[in-house]
Amino acid sequence: MPSRSSLVLSRRNRRISERRARTSGVKRAGLGVGLILSILLIAGLVLGALAYADLTRGLPNVGILPALLNPLDGTLLRPTRLYDRTGKHLLFTFEPAAGGASTTAGGANIQSPAGTASAAPVLRRYLPLSASSPQHLPDFLAKATVVINDPGFWSHGGYTLAGMGDPGAHPTIAQKLVSDLLLYGEPPTLRRALRERILAAQLTAQYGRSQVLEWYLNSADYGNYAYGADAAAQLYFGKPATELTPAESAALAAASQAPGLNPLDAPALASQRDRTVIGLMKDFRVISAAEAQQAFGSELPASRQGAADHQQTSGSDYPLFTALALDQLSPAFTRDRITRGGLDIITTMDYDLQDGVQTQLAALSDGRSTASVVLDPQTGQILAATGETVRGEESPSLAPHDPGTLLTPFRYLTAFTRGFSPASLVWDIPSSASMAEPAAPGEAAAGSQVATALSNPQASSYHGPVRMRIALANDYAGAAQSVAAQMGTDAIARTESSFGLPDQGSQAGAGAENRQQPTLLELASAYAVFAADGVRYGNPEANAVLRVEGLDQTVWLDNSNPQAQAVVSQPLAYLINNVLSDEAARWPSLGHPNELEIGRPVGVKLGRSPSDAWAIGYTPTRLVALWADARPASLPAGQASVPAPDASGVNRQQTALLGSLLQLATGSLPADGWSAPAGIATVDVCDPSGLLPTKDCPSTTAEVFLSGNEPVQPDTLFRRYTVNRETGLLATVFTPPELVEEKVFMAVPPEAQEWAKSAGVPVAPSTFDAIQAPPVDPGLHFSAPTMFSDVSGKVQLRGTASGADFDHYRIVAGQGLNPQAWIVVVPDTSKRIEDGLLGTWDTSGLSGLYAVELQVVRSDNRIDSAILQVTVK
Repeated sequence: MPSRSSLVLSRRNRRISERRARTSGVKRAGLGVGLILSILLIAGLVLGALAYADLTRGLPNVGILPALLNPLDGTLLRPTRLYDRTGKHLLFTFEPAAGGASTTAGGANIQSPAGTASAAPVLRRYLPLSASSPQHLPDFLAKATVVINDPGFWSHGGYTLAGMGDPGAHPTIAQKLVSDLLLYGEPPTLRRALRERILAAQLTAQYGRSQVLEWYLNSADYGNYAYGADAAAQLYFGKPATELTPAESAALAAASQAPGLNPLDAPALASQRDRTVIGLMKDFRVISAAEAQQAFGSELPASRQGAADHQQTSGSDYPLFTALALDQLSPAFTRDRITRGGLDIITTMDYDLQDGVQTQLAALSDGRSTASVVLDPQTGQILAATGETVRGEESPSLAPHDPGTLLTPFRYLTAFTRGFSPASLVWDIPSSASMAEPAAPGEAAAGSQVATALSNPQASSYHGPVRMRIALANDYAGAAQSVAAQMGTDAIARTESSFGLPDQGSQAGAGAENRQQPTLLELASAYAVFAADGVRYGNPEANAVLRVEGLDQTVWLDNSNPQAQAVVSQPLAYLINNVLSDEAARWPSLGHPNELEIGRPVGVKLGRSPSDAWAIGYTPTRLVALWADARPASLPAGQASVPAPDASGVNRQQTALLGSLLQLATGSLPADGWSAPAGIATVDVCDPSGLLPTKDCPSTTAEVFLSGNEPVQPDTLFRRYTVNRETGLLATVFTPPELVEEKVFMAVPPEAQEWAKSAGVPVAPSTFDAIQAPPVDPGLHFSAPTMFSDVSGKVQLRGTASGADFDHYRIVAGQGLNPQAWIVVVPDTSKRIEDGLLGTWDTSGLSGLYAVELQVVRSDNRIDSAILQVTVK
């Protein structure tokens, strides 16, 4: 048995072991926690490094600022310029009152054309801050700018964490400079805000606060596209910045914070903000009370010269073209970056063509508001463009207008995609429910009605059955309504939308007056797809910018190789081009010769709405689009009014102008047209049915089809009828043979009967000759079916076959009015029939006019007969 001492020793050893175990567990746990914390710390450092690397990836180098603002050759000190496509003709310089009157285009102040590219560059004057320089910026301007924009400028490191929640805010001068000159292309996000602060800190550390302030004062936006204090002083006060008074300096400092509240656009607010700045300078002890009082006592005069220059900012030689170029640059460049300077924008303008278009419009428009666009369909480039005239001045925009009948080709194109062709018959009659025929293969005619009908106020008559070629080329309203009714609004809207036109289908719930309407440029771009064989080049709307270059010849943007996108197949585009370039097809409305026959194939579409006149003409290489206000122009007393459309709805002035511009645009180009591509077949058809010719067809013509859609059915529009030449009614077996003749009539459907009557078109008779049949023999006659009735299937022949000396009867039938051959319907039957069933005639597989004869044979072999005439359906 263990002793007491050994038990005590054992217990002590056990306690020591347990204590050691607990200590070891704590140590292991501590090591584990430490390891986890170390891993987390390392992961955090790695993630932080990766995040910082991502944040600073592609960060601009602040070292480029001296190149931008070098007093001798800084790129931002030379205003941005616009040139024509050759780079030889200077169109615009973005500078307000820099040696000449300034103008406005699309909301941007721009200097009037200054000649050619060889003209001496106009530099914005750079002024230093240092008072040791003979010409320097006023100290009062520098102090006022700091007080209103960045009161802590001289103490912080160029940035502040304040305003992080608002990525669009720039609370320090260094951050503003970085935002305007280095990060202008980045969207206002938290990432941009962080990058902005990193660059601001680098900029301040590398160049110092004085240099940062000097750069800011020489590049800040003071409104009206005046960049830099000296340009602003010249614009607003008609003096250099070196001569600014304290009050004027305070006003410019306030304008640098809110450029829209400048002394010209908001003189009252500018004066109020001027005093606010002076008060802040006093409160921050930047100036003494005496200096503040002196500044308060001076007025804020606006220079007469500056005001005069500002008032001249309402005109431009090429306002629309400039506005189009600036709008199309907006996805890649902010407007502020463009107008800050240092860029050469090479537009797509053909300078000589633009000049010629403007001259022609001025000479031929008769004072109406007009607009024009000339495109190159093969590149999607705008070669010339003139905006609408408003109060005698050209507008820098193209307003949307009611396209009217200019959209009808897209209705017919929709039909062509469903198996119709330029040869297909369509009825031009005053009824939206009229149906074209033949039906497209595998396609039932749509029953939906068009919500809005085409306006054709000048057309006094309709034209009945016409090929779709003739209907489209001459804008026949009833035919277009018929096509629209069959295709349906949604299908046509999808076609138009694929060409870049506003989607009318998605606006079906809105009234017609509230639907989005296309502009002239949108319509021109849509037709350019046809001209280019179904391909769209460039943007959905045509390009106005060829490329953008920096002053160091670096290319910032290049549109010289436009993208191509197929919109519609080449064969389908060919069908439209073949119709619209068919000069003979246009003769019913334009006559022959006319202004649009210019010696080369030209696709032409004239359009009209109650208030608008449209005209588009195109070749494979040039497209001219015109819009004109169709309402009566306001002309001086005694001056002739604008020529009205003629009886066919054609505005002759518009066609003359289009023909003249087409000749101007295509004069030096080959007279090319559109060759039939693979997938197009040419077939002779009957006109106007578009079906295969028959001996009764009055005329034939060659027509084009998508391969596989050629007609296989003979013409059914013109049919031969046997009539009584005296009564004009359908002849019967009772019509005397000497009065029977065959005549060809047009098969007019019921919905076109009224048109045919009003147009004097002979209609095939629908009733039979009214000559009395012989008296009914009581012992020999038919009681059913009745004379001249329509029958089909198994026909029960009822009547009477009896009488004296009756031996037997039979029934025969023959096709035609006077059958040349007979078939036995009911064989010889010896049973007398009194008003009963004589027999059954199976008409399956038969159609047309038939004579049915009941023959009774007497015992002496005499034959008596009764004749019935029916039509088998």
